[in-house]
Amino acid sequence: MPCRRMMSTKAYTMKLAFGALLAAMVVSGQVAAEIWALERPLLRTDGTTEQEALDYQPLAQAARNWKLCVLYPHLKDPYWLSVNHGMVEEARRLGVSFTLNEADGYPNRARQAEQIRACARSDFDAIILGTVSYDGHTETLLQVAQSVPVIAVVNDIDPRGITAKAAVSWVEMGASAGRFLAERHPADTEVVQVAWFPGPFGAGWVSIIEEGFLDAIADSAVEVAGTYYGDTGRQDQILLVEQALADHPGIEYIVGNGPSAEVAVSILRAQERSAEIGIISTYLSHAVYRGLQRRRILAAPTDFPVLQGRLAVELAVRALQGELPITEAGPSIVTVTPQTVGAVGSLMSLAPADFEAVFEFDGTSQ
Repeated sequence: MPCRRMMSTKAYTMKLAFGALLAAMVVSGQVAAEIWALERPLLRTDGTTEQEALDYQPLAQAARNWKLCVLYPHLKDPYWLSVNHGMVEEARRLGVSFTLNEADGYPNRARQAEQIRACARSDFDAIILGTVSYDGHTETLLQVAQSVPVIAVVNDIDPRGITAKAAVSWVEMGASAGRFLAERHPADTEVVQVAWFPGPFGAGWVSIIEEGFLDAIADSAVEVAGTYYGDTGRQDQILLVEQALADHPGIEYIVGNGPSAEVAVSILRAQERSAEIGIISTYLSHAVYRGLQRRRILAAPTDFPVLQGRLAVELAVRALQGELPITEAGPSIVTVTPQTVGAVGSLMSLAPADFEAVFEFDGTSQ
């Protein structure tokens, strides 16, 4: 069960950044239950929301081998691979099974809708949904939720029809990247121009992350010279970054989704422009992590996708067992820089380098 604790955002972020995201206590020579440091939204009396910090103790084991149907937008970039790794780890720990399907991209809303319906028609006990659309599945989910619980993971979604959500605020993800820039270039300094790569136009998370980023730079000297929407596949982002550099040769920053930051490192090096254009990612991936280590990338917020994957499985099991103490939670966001990358580490953010996607897990593999 979670216990409530409140602390300043700065203190909580520092705690997470220095390895307290996942704690295991040693008692009498034995390792006790894990404790996950999470946050959940808390509604204030004035109608605004703040984050409440939680020490969350996950279940030791599931009551039975529940069968989970897991749906992702895609597995084109390492972000969702890291979510998948977290789900495998938690399913193994709890002793539950899952089957994974992907929509193969954010434009494929109809395909994912049919996948949702197929999950409900089958003998799955619950659905874990990484949605391709904020409200495009609402009517479908309202019907499906009458027979199986639906747990949302990572991407924001209309709460109707959703039993619980394992996610962070993508507004805050965008704002974290924006604040990093705004602090480097406050309003009373010379204007700097950035090329902005939010992700696929129309995807729910894109408009949300863009809102946070633009709000964060609104009162600074940062100016968006051009916005480039596109799928987060690597080839799509290569074409977009090259187009932005041709359109706006005077830009000083490339800011955007993980794959855009990844390909920008190589493109700028090939064009011998690495020293004149900074790169900031709106989330962490394996290549972004390496870029931070090598000081090729200036900053990237992490929302700890491995832990989000674990939490989604945990919430699904609790919902099935009638033991759901919270309906929305996620890790606290930490902005990683070359100076802090070693302290933050990759344990709860990235799958191991040799991890391959798992589409079927039977709950018994060791």
